Amino acid sequence: MPLTSQPVGRRERNKQAKLERIVAAASELFAERGVDEVTTQEIAEKADIGAGTLFLYARTKGELLLLVQNSFYAEALEQGWSAAEGFTDTLDAVMAIVRPVVECNRKQVDNGRTYLREIVFGDPAEPHHRDALALTVQTEEAIAAVLLRDERTSPKDAAVRAHIVSAIMFISMAATINAAHPVDDVVREIRDQVQVLLPE
Repeated sequence: MPLTSQPVGRRERNKQAKLERIVAAASELFAERGVDEVTTQEIAEKADIGAGTLFLYARTKGELLLLVQNSFYAEALEQGWSAAEGFTDTLDAVMAIVRPVVECNRKQVDNGRTYLREIVFGDPAEPHHRDALALTVQTEEAIAAVLLRDERTSPKDAAVRAHIVSAIMFISMAATINAAHPVDDVVREIRDQVQVLLPE
């Protein structure tokens, strides 16, 4: 007998609709004023829900930012992975993955830097934090896969180098000294460092 998917109940549809409103409200307010200047009460009001309901979806403003940024990060990573397939040069392919992530992170610089801080220092037990950490792992896996195109690179070396590339990317995006730098400058800084890691 074929399996049929169960229709989604009203309660689940309502939860999904509320989540979508929360993400839309937080995205808009964070983009307009930055995460530090927005209150959770403002987000709840814009999403047309109670503040208590908001905390069922994200316990802190940092978790709300993770919720919003994770979807952008996932799209950027997918875009980068797709672009990397078009490059035969290893460095160019790695940077094809890196660039959309940097662009995503720099759309609102303060939000991007806060997002990175939340990933590093946030509570890994929180679901949106876990999702963010999973995205960083996926980024490293994508970079490692590119590095493995070079047959001189072992899986262990590829994984270690990919982890270093991820660290370089995080530091370059989060550094206060780079806060006013455009995307191209940040990407160039990352590229210069990554180039040193790759076998000649």
